[in-house]
Amino acid sequence: MNDYIILTDSSCDLPAALAEELDIKVLPLKVNLDGKEFRNYLDEREIPASQFYAALRNGGNASTSAVNPGEFAEIMTPYLERGLDILYIGFATALSSTCQNGAIAAEELKEKYPERKVLVVDSKCASMGQGLLVYLAAKKKREGASLEELYDFTKATAPRVVHWFTVDDLYFLKRGGRVNAATAAVGTLLNIKPVLHVDDEGRLINMSKARGRRASIKAIFDKCAQTGDGISNQHVFISHGDCPEDAEYLASMVRENLHPLDVTVSYVGPVIGAHSGPGTLAIFFLGDVR
Repeated sequence: MNDYIILTDSSCDLPAALAEELDIKVLPLKVNLDGKEFRNYLDEREIPASQFYAALRNGGNASTSAVNPGEFAEIMTPYLERGLDILYIGFATALSSTCQNGAIAAEELKEKYPERKVLVVDSKCASMGQGLLVYLAAKKKREGASLEELYDFTKATAPRVVHWFTVDDLYFLKRGGRVNAATAAVGTLLNIKPVLHVDDEGRLINMSKARGRRASIKAIFDKCAQTGDGISNQHVFISHGDCPEDAEYLASMVRENLHPLDVTVSYVGPVIGAHSGPGTLAIFFLGDVR
């Protein structure tokens, strides 16, 4: 029986309309921008993504914090009281303690609601990689998968969600410790763009470099073409840090050359964007391995 809900957090960066269509419940994470806290709702009700990135470009300072177990319990409890079980698919623990706090809340709620189930999956994904996993889970739920079947499906599919991305400004990766100051300075001077990957544990890995923006976009397209497992039978996701023209350029290459079932393009939300910065461009799809 489908007597359960799928819960995720807003680092999934799904378009709000798609999450609503598939009845995905989303816990908004928080971002602090120049001393003011905003909740990152998918529908951008507290802060539009374009406004957030404009603030970063103008020197704004953004930071994030994980949702605590009490906040998880607050959103989970009403569903449990209605007799519904929960599958929570969370932001990679290698990048945030959010999923771990969700698991703590789940354990605490089991004592209060022993007849209910709260299952937790570390997606080991970020942005629309997490979104893609949640999307596939929601489609499977619509096909009639039980809670346990969907838990197994999600655990088995997570290692196949491939992430490739590039950034336009190395400052934000430097600030987050992903590249050192010297690399950032030289890369900026020579117009070198990193090509990055998310590994099996959900960690960001700098894989290669490209000279110039178009070359870096071509590089992540090539990774999709080379490592995608039957892209013509897939729904490809693309997210961007307020660079819609670049995102559409990448999407058009995918459509024209790889012929996927569909391509969904959406913003990198403020929670992820606080660390990746404006000009981030990422592509997500399924492969045999990451």
